[in-house]
Order: sequence, then C-alpha cells, then structure tokens
Amino acid sequence: MTARILIADDEPLYLRTTGDLLRKAGYECVCVADAHQAIEMLRDQQFDLVLSDLKMPGNLKLELLHEHAKLRQRIPIIVITGVPTLPSAIESIRLGITDYLLKPVKFEILLASVQRALANPSIVRAADVPMRKANEWASVFPDMIGNSPPMLEVFEIVERVASTDTNILITGESGTGKEVVAKTIHEHSHRSGGVFQVIDCTAVPEALFESILFGHKKGAFTGAASDQPGLLKQCDDGTAFLDELGELPLLMQAKLLRAVQEKEFTPLGGHRPVTVNTRFVCATNRDLKMEVSAGRFRQDLFYRLGVIHIDLPPLRKRDEDVVMLAEHFLKTLRPTGSPVKGFSADALEVIRRYRWPGNIRELRNVIEGTIALTQRDVIEAADLPAIVRQQENDPAREPGDQVQANDDDPTSLNLGTIHPGKLSRDEALRAAEHQYLIGLLDVHDGNVSEAARQAGLSRQGLHKLLKTHNIQASDFR
Repeated sequence: MTARILIADDEPLYLRTTGDLLRKAGYECVCVADAHQAIEMLRDQQFDLVLSDLKMPGNLKLELLHEHAKLRQRIPIIVITGVPTLPSAIESIRLGITDYLLKPVKFEILLASVQRALANPSIVRAADVPMRKANEWASVFPDMIGNSPPMLEVFEIVERVASTDTNILITGESGTGKEVVAKTIHEHSHRSGGVFQVIDCTAVPEALFESILFGHKKGAFTGAASDQPGLLKQCDDGTAFLDELGELPLLMQAKLLRAVQEKEFTPLGGHRPVTVNTRFVCATNRDLKMEVSAGRFRQDLFYRLGVIHIDLPPLRKRDEDVVMLAEHFLKTLRPTGSPVKGFSADALEVIRRYRWPGNIRELRNVIEGTIALTQRDVIEAADLPAIVRQQENDPAREPGDQVQANDDDPTSLNLGTIHPGKLSRDEALRAAEHQYLIGLLDVHDGNVSEAARQAGLSRQGLHKLLKTHNIQASDFR
C-alpha cells in the first residue's frame, strides 16, 4: 500500500515542492499551511507519517507535536525547521519525533529520513518510552556510570536523541567522558552497524586536515600516490565524532559546513562531489558561544552541529557517583591475580571528598595506579596519592590549583616534589621535564598549539617531547 504523508508548512513554495517530489517518489501527500489544519487532519484521518515545520501558525508552542503525542498515534513525525533552537529541539525529541532536520535540506536527505521512518516504526516513538527508575540505567548504558540527578538527566536525553539523526554537541570539562557519551549514542542508534569514527581536531596538522578529513585524489599533491577516501567517507552510514571541535581552524570550518549541511564534499584534487550519510556528534571543553562572539568559530556551523546540546557535569558536582565510579574502576582495572578486593571506609571517604579536577579520567588513573602499588586486599586511605589525601581537606581548591601555582602568572607551574638526592642528574631532569609537560597541558586543557607557543616550541617539537614521555595531549581535554 502507498504510504500516506501529512505535510504541514507555512511556506507555500516549500510545501508545494516537497509534496510534488514525494508524490513522484511514490507517496500520497496531503499538504496544509498551518498546525490548526494539521491537528484536524490527524484527528479525522489516517496517516503513515507527518512532516512538520516548527515556526508556523498554530504551532508556536509546539501544539501539533503535543497533540500528536496526546493522540498516541503510533506514526512517525519528522520536524523540518529553518529556525532551530535548543529548547524546541529538546522538547520536540521529548515528544517523540523521529528526526529533526534543518532547512535547507536536500531532497535526497529528506527522502532517506522518510524511508527510514516508515521502515522502522518501532524506534520512532521516543515519547512512548516510559520514564526509567534511577536503578534501571545501568543495564541500559553500562559504560555510563552514575546515579546523580545531573547524570539521570543526561541519560534521558541520550536515550531520546540516539534513535534520531540529529547532530549533537557534547560539552564539559576535560575528563568528563564526552567520548563515552558519543559512542553510547552511536551504539544505540540505527547507525550502530556502521563506523564510529573519532576525529581529533587537535591531533591533525592544519595543512593535512582537508586531505585527512575529505580524502584526496592521486596526484593531488607531492606524495599522493593513490586515491584516499578520507575519514568522513569511511564512516558513511555511521557516526563522525569530532573531538575538540573548538580547535578547528576557521578555513576548515567553512569546508566542514558544506559536508554537514549538504552531506557532500569534494576530495582534495577532485572535481566531483562525494555524498555521505553521516551523523555528526561533536565535543569540546570550550564555550562555543563565546568563540562565535570572538569571531573564532562560525555561527552557522555552531547551529548546524549543536542542534542538541548535552553538557556533562564535572565530577565534583556528582557526589553520589564518585564512589560508584571508583568501585567500577576497581572491578574493571584489577589485573588477574591482584590481591586487591575493595576499599576501606576511610579510603572511600577520601575519594568522595577530593574534588577531582581531572574528573573521571583522573579518578580512573588514580585507581589504576593505586591497584598496581597496593599489596593487600583492601585499599586504605594511606595507599592513595598524597595529592588526593591532602586536597580532600581543602574544599576551596578548584580544578587546576595543583598545577597553576600563581594565578597572575600561568607559566608559574608547581612541578611537584622531586628528590634530587634519590635520582641521577639525567633522571632528575627527565622527571622535571615530565612534570613540566603535564602541567603545561593541564593549564591549556590539552591544546597543543597554545602549549607549544608558551613553551617556545613548534607543534612538532612539542609532539616529539610528548611522545618521548609517553604523554597523550588528549588525556587533558
């Protein structure tokens, strides 16, 4: 049977054109110019799919979406808007939409969304998912640990947006688990069978970024001996995770915008565009709104990639989760044969009170190191690093305090305690260099360019030093 589609939009040209194109694709379409007519149609007639604009008469408060949810009709609804806002996107998804597309949208992309919605009616009713109890999330998202109110809100948003194709921006301090959330979204989406491609915007040299992201043709530059597809093409029908999006150079932002908006790009040295069906999930520890105001980030790209914004809370605001995470890491990181079985009450209290400026990543590293050094079956407070035991008595200390000794001079770094009498000269110098690099990256949130500039080194020179000391800049973002 021919699928019947209700299209509601107050732009006459868009309404007519979309209806004509979908009819040519084999669908029966009913077109209305406002939400009032659409609601009446939904009450009186049967449809297989709804396409709805957001900003139109009768829908200024999402009345059409609310009525659709109230009628409990198990039919998919796709929102298409030229004026995206975060509140409307979140509310739309809460009400159970299938997809959230931004105008102008290519017909091929719209058609793919329509076909997917009609083929998968079981995944489109996010509003039909009952509110979960706090203790149920562990079985839903086993890699996302937490039971605090801020994390329960994150869980609910992740569950509702995962089944859509909406682009997502994840923000939060370094070490809060942005990549874990991104991967969870991918694994719970219809793209889970595709590639989850991590693209670290700080790890790729600017001169090579276009080639690595979009690919290149043979002979495009010296050394291009064959065609290379690029990272975006490799995750076609999958998810592209752009880590540290705020570090992307302006020139590359313009090129990325076309790939996000049009779902196509031209490889370096190529003449024909390549199309991709890729979902973008991005992460940054920068305030992109401030970056836009400062002219360092394109506003149009920000709106395209940040349709849904998930802000991860720092660990110091998740008191209920710290002990849960510590016990999780003890269980998962404990090597075979280790005598360690648990924590003493005093150790757990120290862990709970410490402010964890490095967030989950720091907690994981501390637990892993403590397990390796402990020879008994219970970790005591004395087994934990001195910085953890000392700082738990200083509730005023904030992230970065253990690294930045002088607030007026960010180059003044506290390198920790090194005992020259116990080390050779070379060992002492290496230890000091190691601590300096850690402090430098921590101050600059893992931004290699800024760290290299402060240290008076080239990016390549700093990367070489980091490799020598086995330090990953990504661990500080």
